Order: sequence, then C-alpha cells, then structure tokens
Amino acid sequence: MPADPEFRVLLVDDHALFRRGLAALLGEQPDMRLVGEAGDVNEALRLAESQRPDLVLLDNHLPGVAGVDAIESLLQRAPGARVLMLTVSESAEDLRAALRSGAAGYVLKNGAPGELPQAMRRVLRGETVIGAGLAAKVMQAFDGGAAAPQQPRPLDPAPHGFDSLGPRERTVALAIAAGASNKRIARDLGIAEATVKAHVRVILRKLGLSSRVQVAVLASRDAPHGLKD
Repeated sequence: MPADPEFRVLLVDDHALFRRGLAALLGEQPDMRLVGEAGDVNEALRLAESQRPDLVLLDNHLPGVAGVDAIESLLQRAPGARVLMLTVSESAEDLRAALRSGAAGYVLKNGAPGELPQAMRRVLRGETVIGAGLAAKVMQAFDGGAAAPQQPRPLDPAPHGFDSLGPRERTVALAIAAGASNKRIARDLGIAEATVKAHVRVILRKLGLSSRVQVAVLASRDAPHGLKD
C-alpha cells in the first residue's frame, strides 16, 4: 500500500445538507476522496458498482429501504469495500442488525468532533469500530434476551470469565478491545498472524462468545479487574 493512499468514499444519506457537510469534511482529509453521493439505496447500489469505493458511509434511515438492509448488496457491488454506519439511531437492534449484516463500524452522527475521520481510518485499516458510548448497546444487542442473535454454531459452555485466559490470550483480548486487527496484533507481538487467529479462537471458546465485537466489549468492561496479569 502506498505511504499516502487515496481512499475512495461513497456517501449515502437522504439529507442533502448533511451530505454537504460530510463532503466538506472529506475534502479536508488528504487521504480520502468523495467519489459519489446517494440519497437512496438504488442510487447507492448504482454508484457502488460504478465507482468501487473503499468505504461506504451509510445512514440507516433511508427512503424505501433501510440502510442496514442494503449492506449485503452494497458489498456485492463493491467487493472489498468497508461499510461504516453513520446514523442517529442508538437502538441495540439496529446496531446488532448492522454488525450481523456486514458493517465494519457503527457511529453516531452527533459524535465528538474528530471522531468520524478517526473511525473511517480505523475501519479502512480493517478494524471494527463502535462509536463512543455504545458499548452498553453492544452488550444489549449480543447478550441474552429476545434481541440476542442466534448463535451460528454451538459454543463450548466454558464462560469462566477472563481469569480463564492465559497471559498471552489476555494481551490479545486487550488488543482486540483497542480495535487492532490480527495483522496489527501479530506485528506488535512479533508472532505469526496464524498464531493470533489461534489465540482468538481459544479466547472465544473459553469465554463462550461468538465474535470479536463481544470480546472487545467484555475486555473493555472488565479489563481493570479481569485482565490484570
């Protein structure tokens, strides 16, 4: 990858004034270029196919079809793209649906200044990004209850907490909580990426979890107590 890559960004939001503001923000980012704006899903799909963006900024409340319902089609039209949900919805159900549909991140429109450019770059690096203040919503989305998703496969019933993790597994869990990708963790720890993946599988099994997002939230919540060496 070049030292200063230019990432192609597609903006999908039905509010023209908001798109204008985001376009101005993107114009201030030297490594990003706005390649299209869409106010509905049909236009977004057309632009995704023709412009092949690296990143899609996607609102959820669009006319006709919800943004979350278009994620899979957008990724089919633009293979390799990453989708960052940018919305006003703090609904745990919306967040769960977005992550399960393939979104790489979920941030709120009213976030702190500077949060969005940082979130975009983290997503483009391959990280999963959850907006500030939404950790509790992630737990609600993936914890028990009617809103909880069905597990894609049976998990070993060994949720013994972070005390069950070894020192290296704790380090990896903390790195996941910080948003690091497997590649970044492998580089920082001086180990093979395949070894990191093996650690992640063990962490998921020991904690009785099914996704990196769950590991990130639990590690962030319990690190002061459960992740001390």
